[in-house]
Amino acid sequence: MTLVEPTTSDRLIHDPRTGDVIGPVPQADPAEVDAAVDAARAAASGWAATPAAERAAALHGAAAAVRSAADELTDLTGRETGKPAADARGGVDAGVGTLIQYAELGPVHRGRTLHGDPGATDLMVPGPRGVVAVLTPWNDPVAVAAGLLGAALATGNTVVHKPSERCPATGRRFAEIIAAHLPPDVLRILDGDSEVGSRLAASEVDVVAHVGGTATGRKIRAACAVTGAYALLENGGNDPLVVDAGVDPGWAAEQAALGAFANSGQICVSVERILVHADVAAPFLDALAGQAAPWGGRIGPMVDRTLRAEVHRQVVGAVDAGARVRAGGALPDGPGAFYPPTVLEDCTPEMDVFATETFGPVAPVRVVPDFATALREAADDPYGLAATVLTSDMAHAQHAWRSLPVGTVKINNVFGGAPGGAAQPRGASGTGFGHGPELLDEMTTVKVVHLEGAPAQR
Repeated sequence: MTLVEPTTSDRLIHDPRTGDVIGPVPQADPAEVDAAVDAARAAASGWAATPAAERAAALHGAAAAVRSAADELTDLTGRETGKPAADARGGVDAGVGTLIQYAELGPVHRGRTLHGDPGATDLMVPGPRGVVAVLTPWNDPVAVAAGLLGAALATGNTVVHKPSERCPATGRRFAEIIAAHLPPDVLRILDGDSEVGSRLAASEVDVVAHVGGTATGRKIRAACAVTGAYALLENGGNDPLVVDAGVDPGWAAEQAALGAFANSGQICVSVERILVHADVAAPFLDALAGQAAPWGGRIGPMVDRTLRAEVHRQVVGAVDAGARVRAGGALPDGPGAFYPPTVLEDCTPEMDVFATETFGPVAPVRVVPDFATALREAADDPYGLAATVLTSDMAHAQHAWRSLPVGTVKINNVFGGAPGGAAQPRGASGTGFGHGPELLDEMTTVKVVHLEGAPAQR
């Protein structure tokens, strides 16, 4: 089954900052994919039987090694994705913290006892699912991979990992550092494009954990229905930001700019559409347009010119349909894949820039007459990843978090949240917990055990 349209095996990776060729995408052949899955399967029983404390010690060692290689991984991330050095280093540091988190949580992940007959023991015991195929994205290659790899390994699964073909050197190096602290074949690494990912996702594995686009996620879910593998998916989002009456428009504009422009809009929970109350719309739009130029000096390029062209297509299509550019919106001259922070007003729900995940530094704004309309339009969407509401009205805040059909609702902070939080994406955005202690539950299966003594021999 072909899950994604294959690309050519000699595809070249370019530095998004300069356009310089970095090198080709390495490509595993079908036999290598099958061999990696078979090797991980053969190693599964031994790793599952390894005491949890020993697995945790291996992850602690891996985390320390990743920290020691932080400069190398930061440089690789910048070259392949265009992230500014501080952002790339932040992703590496987050990955180290995540590995440590799962090293600590793994040994205390527990089942429970059941209260049955006092002459028997009844248990619910978690155990590894087996072989986990992990397919990770390019937009934060170390931090995202650290979560899925860490949780899978801490709970006794073996892993076959295919990093994104847009950052193959970063993904491979990170996984190699971890694998060096594990027994042979507990973590296997595959290079390649979507053709390799398709074959891996349709292989005889027990879990396919995928962070990436919605279309690919749907095809992975279909493949898992055939093989019986468990699909753990965090896919696209079209996250709304609601700006209520009564808030400070300058502060709201700062929040909107942060949500829409950080990492050049290439974050799964970026602000993708803005619904602003008519009472504050004019000063909010003025302030948001004023935020665009300063943000242009803070962000790096988009990952490649193909994505940049799609973002620009959506912007041009919106303008052709009646939207007005308040800032940005023009393709810049020069090398690389840079795109300016862009603010659009007079957007409508039918425009692609409002109806789909743009994944670029674009803030499309729609003015609505009241808070109820804003919530209704925010909820009218096939995605269900996250939403943000800016409001000074506690009743509105309570109503918003209870009614919005998304996995995460943030009130008055676009990127707020305590450590360890986990959420279940809904609709086209995926399925299953992708973070926090609950990710350990996703990587395990539960066996119910009833144990009682045999009757005395007659």
